[in-house]
Amino acid sequence: MNNNHFLPRPEYPRPQFKRNDWINLNGQWTYSFDFGKSGIERGFAESRGFDGKITVPFCPESSLSGVGFKDFIEMMWYHRIIKVPHKWKGKTILLHFGAVDYESEVFIDGKSAGRHWGGTSSFCLDITHHVHPGKRHNLVVWVKDETRSNHQPCGKQSGAFKSNSCYYTRTTGIWQTVWLEAVSEYGLERDTQIIPDLDGEKLIILPRFLAVKQGHRFRVSVKNEDKTIAQAECSAFNGISCEVSIKNPKEWTPERPFLYDLFFEIIDGNGNVIDSVKSYAGMRKIHIEGNRIFLNNKPCYLRFVLDQGFYPDGIWTAPSDEALKKDIELSKNAGFNGARLHQKVFEERFHYWADKLGYLTWGESSSWGFDIKSPLGARNFLSEWREIVVRDRNHPSIITWTPFNETCDVGDGYQHYRAHIDAYKLTKDLDPTRPINDTSGYVHVKTDIWTVHHYEQDPKKLFKILKPDPKKGVFRRYPDKECDYGGQPYILDEFGGTKWIPENRKPFADNSWGIGDDLKTVKEFYDRLEGLVKTILGFTHICGFCYTQLTDVEQEENGIYNYDRSEKFNMKRIAGIFNTFKILKGA
Repeated sequence: MNNNHFLPRPEYPRPQFKRNDWINLNGQWTYSFDFGKSGIERGFAESRGFDGKITVPFCPESSLSGVGFKDFIEMMWYHRIIKVPHKWKGKTILLHFGAVDYESEVFIDGKSAGRHWGGTSSFCLDITHHVHPGKRHNLVVWVKDETRSNHQPCGKQSGAFKSNSCYYTRTTGIWQTVWLEAVSEYGLERDTQIIPDLDGEKLIILPRFLAVKQGHRFRVSVKNEDKTIAQAECSAFNGISCEVSIKNPKEWTPERPFLYDLFFEIIDGNGNVIDSVKSYAGMRKIHIEGNRIFLNNKPCYLRFVLDQGFYPDGIWTAPSDEALKKDIELSKNAGFNGARLHQKVFEERFHYWADKLGYLTWGESSSWGFDIKSPLGARNFLSEWREIVVRDRNHPSIITWTPFNETCDVGDGYQHYRAHIDAYKLTKDLDPTRPINDTSGYVHVKTDIWTVHHYEQDPKKLFKILKPDPKKGVFRRYPDKECDYGGQPYILDEFGGTKWIPENRKPFADNSWGIGDDLKTVKEFYDRLEGLVKTILGFTHICGFCYTQLTDVEQEENGIYNYDRSEKFNMKRIAGIFNTFKILKGA
């Protein structure tokens, strides 16, 4: 039940795990900043409303929130009234948050309903015993966001008052959809995993349940264009898998991103359906052989772009569902077949559109901001990363996990090594189906993919840098600090970054920048870009690239598109450069 189509971001936020009984809580809330961090003492948890007004799910730094406060906000409070429908009586009531940056505690009528740590991962709270169907309740959310603490992942949020270099406007508090949902007490958990077995022509479902009861069954139905083509059942018990055979499966590919509709049902001992969830799956396989990445058992060359997911009016939050879709379409129109989602965990709706449109991605955390030598920082990172992988592992468009970005050991190596090993092993345990790029660029500890960054602007100099040395081997940024290169797929997953501001546009800020400030004409840009891409494609040991970047982000004006998503260049020419066909050995 979508209660109001006029709410901001009214669409169901979790399209791969969809129920009908839900209430969107976006819209106008009240708020109060708590600069003195004294809200608990002042009884804010029992508030019935604050003086300020804010539009959720947009952060207070954004213009779409109606607040637009740009300075540091280390603590704040939200309030709104919620009402649970009478018909939900006897159901388990779940309160969902798409994301709240960073630490949060939820109060209902002054009583704590739960806490969460992690600014980019989703979470839900069982509030059944805190609410009464048909009655109104005061929902209060406390937020703590200490960007400068060095203990929490922040991504590209600026640690200085002003956006600078590659750091941008901060995001504090609620920045994704908040909603209520009614489920059976024996309902299905969101942690349910979908594993496509393309070679075995089957889907493997690993269901998780809120609670189990004797005699309950779990049923999976697979549909193709509203026609049920396969079905399977198993005991509704945690740890039991349900396998559905799909003869001659249609593959999910970037060219033909076919998705099977899935329906999950829990059936009680009397044959009644007590929980129903709509989902989908793509039959695709991603694996590595030697130094090549294979998609559906065929070599796949990655023509990626760096996407940081910032918006002028919403900051980390897309202004609309259509905006998420548009970014993917803009990328594909520029000749890319996928993106490295950089230093931000994207909304589930983005992954949904990537699944629908056939867009390959690498899932990455917002790892910048915490000191990797700090045990507390590592603990905060690993707990959030676990939730990220579990939430997004069912999306066929995600083909690689990247826990860290550009980590560089500056100590004795102990904590750096341990954090990377822990992240690698944790990710493999949660999702053994995808390769892991332990840290994009450097310093590698244990990795399935070898990635390097280099922003050399002269194609001839870049050629010399990337050409394997007969004695030293492939280019490595820190050969004395990282593990030995073991013949993994080798990808230049950051290059370019060339600055260009169209003649009819002013710089975004007085500190606007980019690489290649010496360019005078757009023709020089095309020539440089073509030279860099041709250089990369000329090496047989390189099996993919990632260009920086899709759009300008505030003062960093090196995008293929302007920050407002308008075109900078002749996009047919740009697409012709990036979409150059690459013949791989073994293709």
